[in-house]
Amino acid sequence: MKEILKISVFQFDLAWEDIVANRAKIDRMLEQMPKDTDVVFLPEMFSSGFTMNVSQVAETMSGETIEWLKQQSREHRVALCGSLIIQDADKYYNRLVFITPSGTVLHYDKRHLFAMGNEDGYFQAGSKRLIVEYEGWRICPLICYDLRFPVWSRNRNEYDVLVYCANWPESRKDVWNTLLKARAIENQSYVIGINRVGVDGNQISYSGNSQLIDAKGRLVASGDESAESIIFAEFSSKELADFRIKFPVLNDADEFVIK
Repeated sequence: MKEILKISVFQFDLAWEDIVANRAKIDRMLEQMPKDTDVVFLPEMFSSGFTMNVSQVAETMSGETIEWLKQQSREHRVALCGSLIIQDADKYYNRLVFITPSGTVLHYDKRHLFAMGNEDGYFQAGSKRLIVEYEGWRICPLICYDLRFPVWSRNRNEYDVLVYCANWPESRKDVWNTLLKARAIENQSYVIGINRVGVDGNQISYSGNSQLIDAKGRLVASGDESAESIIFAEFSSKELADFRIKFPVLNDADEFVIK
């Protein structure tokens, strides 16, 4: 296991339904990030914004954006993680992909679709969590609204880093801040929350508040509110392991059956 995992979080304003513009912005941020980054995390629907205009912006797993992600991962020697709208057969998914420099592509389909935004009217819900093993670290990537559901997020000694890629509105930022901290403490895990800034095509405002939190609930790093930024942090496997040995709360966790 790599002792120190170096992470860059890209907090930026998404161009509404403009895949080319969003990829161009990520290209620029990749050039600006710390060169020793191991993993880059992007917001939810990083190529389009949180749109229900699925037929306009959906791509396939062999489409241009996935191929571009593979190329950027290889060239910059970093893993890339974020969600985008994917069409698979006749269904649409809010699909998170995790892509490594070797070309491995793993994915997770958002389990909890945001009914208040009519997401469930356009997308198919996922049914399985994903645990990524990268550089010896176990990473569980989830998407936005999943944050509100602690049973789905529950750590059963399966992961070291819990991730939420999001488009989380500014009006509910206190909920975002509170639940990210809670998930870190209750799961005795590092937590990463990636959110966008700006105003989307539905005139919803986002303040970012992207942050990286340790297993004790302490803030490791965060982005400037409402400003585009690259947030860099280092996670320590030794620090996490020592804390879990000293205070082994996961040994006493309740068992859940998820249907």
